[in-house]
Amino acid sequence: MKRFLVVTAALGLATLVGCMEIEQTAAPAKQGKYQGKPDAEPWSSEPLAMGPKWKKDDRTSWEEQIRKRQLGQHEDRRIYQ
Repeated sequence: MKRFLVVTAALGLATLVGCMEIEQTAAPAKQGKYQGKPDAEPWSSEPLAMGPKWKKDDRTSWEEQIRKRQLGQHEDRRIYQ
């Protein structure tokens, strides 16, 4: 009977340990600070080869391309033009 209780307790403890949530950061978290890598502006990268065309580091051409893309996704404008 004692062996059964010990095995049951060990099995219960192993189950609880298996469900425990562990910290998944490489460094200790700094309260109130973003821990990820800094993001670049979307217009600062090269456009894809077969994708929309804009000039690198040119925000206005990037915004114009986004406007054209949004108009193409608008059902009324796309169908009834």
